[in-house]
This record gives sequence, C-alpha cells and structure tokens, in this order.
Amino acid sequence: MTKLSPEFALLGFLLEKPCHGYDLHQRFQTELGQVWRASQSQVYATLKRLEKRGDISSQLRSQKKLPPRQILKITSAGKARFEKWLNETSRNSRAIRLEFLTRLYFCQKYTPERTAAIYAAQNERIAANLDALEKRLHALPPEEIYNKLSLDLRLRQIRLMQDWMLDIKAAFHIP
Repeated sequence: MTKLSPEFALLGFLLEKPCHGYDLHQRFQTELGQVWRASQSQVYATLKRLEKRGDISSQLRSQKKLPPRQILKITSAGKARFEKWLNETSRNSRAIRLEFLTRLYFCQKYTPERTAAIYAAQNERIAANLDALEKRLHALPPEEIYNKLSLDLRLRQIRLMQDWMLDIKAAFHIP
C-alpha cells in the first residue's frame, strides 16, 4: 500500500471498536470525508489488503432475516503499525494535507496530550524542507529558469503551509 492510503484512518476507527465495512465507510465519509476522497469500493479494497496483511481480522456475525455481516477488528499488528504511523511526520504538501490532518484527528481522539508533540515534529519537518529548498534555489545557475520556477512554487506552497500550521496551533491551543 502506498504511503498516501486511507489505511491508517481505517485502522484508527477500528482501534475504537470493531465495525462492519459499510458503517466504517459511513464514518470515514462523515468524519474525514473532506480530507480523504475514497469510494465505498476503495474502502473495501483497502480493508481486504489490511486483512491480508494481518492488520485486521474479520468474523461473520449472523443477523435475523438478513445475510451475515462481516465484523472487522484491528489486530495487535495493526495497532502497532497505527501507533508507529501516528508518530511519523509527513514529507510533502499532499501528504501533510492527508496524513497530518488524519494524525491530528486520531491524536485528539486517543491521546490529546501528544498533540503538541505531533504538531511540533511536523512543523519542524516543514521548516527543514523550506530551508533545504531555499538552499537548492540559491544554488541554481540563473539560466535554469524552469528549475527556479518549480522550486519557487514549492517554496510558496511550503510558506503557505507554515501559515496554515499557525492556524492549527491556534485552533488546538497549542503552546
């Protein structure tokens, strides 16, 4: 699975309680639908991969007058992967929009006392990326106009992200 898969969001929801696929997809859409765009079939495909990997298990539960439902549960391996992911930082703008917001969501849900540390680590990573790109931009020869324009755009995106991070800091009252 790619780094930018909603798998960790699904694991995070299953960490709270076992659930069947349809309810999981509905919750995903309601609580993180503006962060992640995933159809029901994409969610089911991701769940199948997570089960194959051993991060979740499933069990059929019978229902009166309805077909049995498959109830999904996170495994200890899935919990360990989720916890490891929760402490990582995201590398680029798209990953920050998707992963960092998802990390922040689950951090607030399960371990709000770690919010400041997760925020600080991501903010430091953004600052380091900004510094590295500025150095690369200044090292380019003047005739490399397209490379300069590309780096300039990336720098502007990262500066905008720094402003956005200040908004997050204020919204969550991070010191």
